[in-house]
Amino acid sequence: MSRPTLAEAQVHPSVRDALAGYQKSILDEVRAAIANNDVVVVGMKQNPFPGKVRKLLKEHSVKHAYLEYGSYLSDWRRRLAIKMWTGWPTFPMVFVKGTFIGGFDDTQRLIASGEFQKLLESRA
Repeated sequence: MSRPTLAEAQVHPSVRDALAGYQKSILDEVRAAIANNDVVVVGMKQNPFPGKVRKLLKEHSVKHAYLEYGSYLSDWRRRLAIKMWTGWPTFPMVFVKGTFIGGFDDTQRLIASGEFQKLLESRA
């Protein structure tokens, strides 16, 4: 799978550093959480789906880290950086052993199929 992104040659040198450093601190925070936890959920206030995925994980006794970034009207720039990084347009974002697996529906589907447990037991 290859998600279309602009090739570096299509980005003018004068903006490359700004693009590469956009909201770097939040991406560093998310990457650190992913590196230090088997399961990470990234979410936001007011959106019911981060709560639903956390409840689902709890029901299956899956320990996870949760990072919450603002609400619909706050912290949108920081959330945008995470969306740009993953290419995923919505929250929650769920990571298992460093692998992005999608959101609530995707997590629910992987748990039901047994694939989630396989990912959790893998040596990432």
